[in-house]
Amino acid sequence: MLCINAASAICVIRVKRRQAVHKTDTCESMDTAIADFRALFCGELAPIPVKIQRKMKSIIVGTAGHIDHGKTALVKALTGIDADRLQEEKRRGITIDLGFAHMDLPDANDETLHLGFVDVPGHERFVRNMLAGVGGIDLVLLVIAADESIKPQTREHFDILQLLGVKRGIAVITKSDAVDAETLDVVRLEVEEFLRGTFLDNPKSIVAVSSLTSAGLDDLKRAMITAAAQVEPRDSNALARLPIDRVFSMKGFGTVVTGTLVTGTIRREEDMEVFPTGRHVRVRGVQVHGHATDAAIAGQRTALNLAGVTTKDLSRGMTLAPPTTFASTRRLDVRLSLLASAPRPLKHHSRVHFHCHTMETVAAITLHGSKQLLPGAHAFARLKLPQPALLLPGDRFIIRHFSPVITIGGGVVLDPAPIPRMPELETLLQILDSGTPEEILTARIARRGHAGIPMSRLIAETGWTHDAIEAVLAKPLKDLQGLRIGELLADALAIIRLQQLIVSTVVGFHKKNPLASGIAKQELRERTKASTEVFAAALDLLVREKNIETSGDLVRLPGHGVVMKDEEAESKKTIEDAFSSAGLKVPALHEVIAGLRVDKIRAQKIVTMMLREKVLIKLSDELVFHRGALEELRRLLAVQKVKSQRIDVAKFKEITGVSRKYAIPLLEYLDREHVTRRVGDAREIL
Repeated sequence: MLCINAASAICVIRVKRRQAVHKTDTCESMDTAIADFRALFCGELAPIPVKIQRKMKSIIVGTAGHIDHGKTALVKALTGIDADRLQEEKRRGITIDLGFAHMDLPDANDETLHLGFVDVPGHERFVRNMLAGVGGIDLVLLVIAADESIKPQTREHFDILQLLGVKRGIAVITKSDAVDAETLDVVRLEVEEFLRGTFLDNPKSIVAVSSLTSAGLDDLKRAMITAAAQVEPRDSNALARLPIDRVFSMKGFGTVVTGTLVTGTIRREEDMEVFPTGRHVRVRGVQVHGHATDAAIAGQRTALNLAGVTTKDLSRGMTLAPPTTFASTRRLDVRLSLLASAPRPLKHHSRVHFHCHTMETVAAITLHGSKQLLPGAHAFARLKLPQPALLLPGDRFIIRHFSPVITIGGGVVLDPAPIPRMPELETLLQILDSGTPEEILTARIARRGHAGIPMSRLIAETGWTHDAIEAVLAKPLKDLQGLRIGELLADALAIIRLQQLIVSTVVGFHKKNPLASGIAKQELRERTKASTEVFAAALDLLVREKNIETSGDLVRLPGHGVVMKDEEAESKKTIEDAFSSAGLKVPALHEVIAGLRVDKIRAQKIVTMMLREKVLIKLSDELVFHRGALEELRRLLAVQKVKSQRIDVAKFKEITGVSRKYAIPLLEYLDREHVTRRVGDAREIL
């Protein structure tokens, strides 16, 4: 359990200082781990609070802006929490890594706004850390100091926010006490001009404050309440995903991870999977903003105490999700946008820094349909990652140049499971980019052709729940645009094409094999390259529509019969008589064929036809038996079983009257047919 009393927690910290472990990009110190622990659990460690009988909306608020423009001071002025937790941050007076705080605000509808703050570094050297925290925010505070106005990281951070699709925010002019009223008005005009045509193009979304004197903080809170009311709640009923941004261990607690729960719900005692490693863990405890709870829902800053894993097994950039639900990927099709401020075009096969949620890696870019992407332009592209990652459609990402390391663009994931060399790829990507949910799902199903796609794979490709997919596909399935075959979903047009292929294959077979009464089902399935389930369904439809006939294991056209010449019919009777009269002491096949009136090629076709019809059964190249003889053999063994269930080679030769030449192949055949089972040197009659 994560909920212990504060005195015990402090005792653990003092006695077990050396066991604490904390992982960040910049520091792995004991003091850092304790600061993290206190920020997450101490000061607010109390029994689970009494549930407030009011609705609660959770919003993640992120800061953005240039270094030393007062982001951390603003968060502290609003929440009373110092988000700078590292000793190095306090010593240098700058934010290096992500910081976190929280507060509650009442709104006009008698709801509680639960605001979780992610404070990001402003220094250009730590933009990579900023990107790890900004991906999950719902509302941004773009911080601009009144005494410096708009600076380089202001622009880069704002570019990142727009590329990530952030739609709600407030421009906060900090340090208003450091300038006179005239200068403040000039800065406000500069900010309005800078934000024109963007999601913050609204004078009411610009608030001047002073974290030192608290001037303007009440106006900012009211603006935050207004903006938060327009934020669409994240889907807590979706499949859960928690990108990990911090990992540490504390004696008495074990491994703890934190992150912003971007979708779904995570409950105490649930099993989760770590992506991309595939390791399974159990959630021993859940905390949201320092309070132990039974579950965390989408849009909340979440801390999880995990069992079955150590800090060495986890790192920032990994993701927790339900087990055996998703699949990691190294290739993804995306819609890519290059900033107008990018210093040069992005060339085909370029390598870039890739940031999505809390992960950072490199990516090789293959542009679809062009050799380069101009600044300010958009294109479809395929990204190849060096290591697998959990990415889903709709995930937004940022790309940065290798050198100089600056933000040049970003985009959105369209397909985490692209099919190599797929025709009409651009048409598919257009649908995945801007189609309706129904169009997107039907396109994903259709691209699989008559192979179909299992529901589980469709869930893994989209990140949608089973119920959501069922609801979207209800109309297409009803209108017969798609077919459900067991757990498979298939495109109706693809099934029609498969049926046409089956019929044309049977027609072609009859033309080439006039002496054969039909083609074996397995051979037909292999020729059409259809899965077993889809082939069976398509064949069943054809039989019901009387376009195809089946006879045992054979498939033929309706009314198709074998038309034989007199000598061919005579040869067929000669072959059957030769084997039926021989019982189990059959002649060699080549000897029988040699005595026929027809040539060897036609004789082989007649034998093949008889084998397909199961009149003859082939045990080896030269040993062929009539089906009547093998049926009689089964009867003899059934009689023998009454006397003794075990039989050896000698006894088999005695009851059948055959030599070892026939006995061994016949016993092996009976083993394959599960009539007998070999036990040492003997057989057991089943």
